[in-house]
Amino acid sequence: QVQLVESGGGLVQAGGSLQLSCEASGRSFSLYAMGWFRQAPGKEREFAAAISWNGGLTNYADSVKGRFTISRDKAKNAVYLQMNSLKPEDSAVYYCAGHRGLYSSDFRQENFAYWGQGTQVTVSS
Repeated sequence: QVQLVESGGGLVQAGGSLQLSCEASGRSFSLYAMGWFRQAPGKEREFAAAISWNGGLTNYADSVKGRFTISRDKAKNAVYLQMNSLKPEDSAVYYCAGHRGLYSSDFRQENFAYWGQGTQVTVSS
């Protein structure tokens, strides 16, 4: 039914850049916020970035602020994460997610109801 598919992960050297893409199907997220989360081995999944339903509001974890940029394309039902100045500590499986609340900009992780399977990002030093 609802499917989110991430792509764009891979291996990159520290200081490099990578863009992740996520395309949704089975449900339109045009009136819902979307976000990116990440999980490193042995750690809990954590918030990275989110964008409001109309793209007017974005929020970033302090650890990625100034380096990552989230954007969306409503026509493609897609969300993107541009990652610059990558650090080894950015290595994780990155998940895209769709919010459960119409128009909501409450970006707490528990409010995201639809999840992709993740894409691996590995940053070497």
